[in-house]
Amino acid sequence: MDPLLIAALSGVVGLALGVVGMYAFRVSEKQRGAGIDVDEPSMPAGATEVLASLGLAYIVVDTVDGVVRANPAAYAFGLVRGHTVVHQQLLKLTARVRGDGVIIDQEHELARGLQGETSLVVHLRVAPLGDEYILVLADDRTEFSRIEAVRNDFVANVSHELKTPVGAISLLAETIEDAADDDVAVRRFTQRLHKESRRLAALVQDIIELSRVQGKNVVHAGRPVDLEDVIADAADRSRLPAEAKKIELKIGGALPYRVHGDADQLAMAFRNLIDNAVRYSPESTRVGIGLSSRDGIAQVTITDQGIGIAKEDQERIFERFYRIDAARSRQTGGTGLGLSIVKHVITNHGGEVALWSQQGRGSTFTVRLPELDESLDTLEGLGRGMTDLPEATVRTAIHRSASRHSAENPAPHRAGEGGNA
Repeated sequence: MDPLLIAALSGVVGLALGVVGMYAFRVSEKQRGAGIDVDEPSMPAGATEVLASLGLAYIVVDTVDGVVRANPAAYAFGLVRGHTVVHQQLLKLTARVRGDGVIIDQEHELARGLQGETSLVVHLRVAPLGDEYILVLADDRTEFSRIEAVRNDFVANVSHELKTPVGAISLLAETIEDAADDDVAVRRFTQRLHKESRRLAALVQDIIELSRVQGKNVVHAGRPVDLEDVIADAADRSRLPAEAKKIELKIGGALPYRVHGDADQLAMAFRNLIDNAVRYSPESTRVGIGLSSRDGIAQVTITDQGIGIAKEDQERIFERFYRIDAARSRQTGGTGLGLSIVKHVITNHGGEVALWSQQGRGSTFTVRLPELDESLDTLEGLGRGMTDLPEATVRTAIHRSASRHSAENPAPHRAGEGGNA
């Protein structure tokens, strides 16, 4: 046979075999792909929209606890880092739900921060989501738990504090009854009875005042208050006990602007501070009250020359019923609520109270309150047109008008003014 014909036939056969082989390969690939094609796990329709509207932190994990979805709150709470669930408590709950198919509702305290330096109390709801996913919902209960703990502590402390004077009064009454024929003993025990009853009355009054402070909205119920009048009145109420201990009580400085708030609450707070300064100061010392104003902030400092407060006690001094020396507090009539009331009052007025103290050198309580800018509403000559002027120009005009107003209507002289305390 002709070699050329044989070569041509061989080429045709080879080409046909190549085409057939290629076709067979493609068919095989399609069949193999069809054989391993399985449905990908998917979240139920609308689940993403529902989760976004809940307002809770949420995490969706897959079969190996990899994070599929998580909202910013979950990251902010430290529940998720990258694509990993941080806390083992959560992984144990997802494993239980995956194994049992039940829904779990539990409250947990979880470490928060890179080093676990703080804690977070969350209510967790863990449930199946679709065929392959587990959903974790986290509701932050940290503040609620803190308030509940404070409330429980307060109730326990009140019960304990009330039992002491009530028990003493009951015991003294029985003793007086048994010693009815001994006039000297009756007078002695009657004096102690009066002391315990005064202590009980003071404690009940402080509890009532603390409840009133916590329940009143100063922002809506307040009005302009002249702090100089409030502090002068508070100091006058403490002058008799100060004179009895030969303590000099002096007010210095001035507060040219009023503050917005409740005059009764502020008077109560400053009475407590001044009364504490007098009560815990030794005889023949000085209590100074300094008044100053700067950058829209009224500042009042109350300084004594007492024994001072240790560093470890300064952090807890504003806690309810906390006493540095319980025995000394009983002797001086302290209830342990005075500084707590001060803290609540000043905080309600948008201010702050700070303490500086050094043992052997005395203590200084500093109260800062935002001043009330009522110039545009009350001072003459400042019309609506000034609202169109630059802020610096308006403030300059206000201060000039205020200075003119003060010069034309000088304030009455107050005792102790003219120098810093």
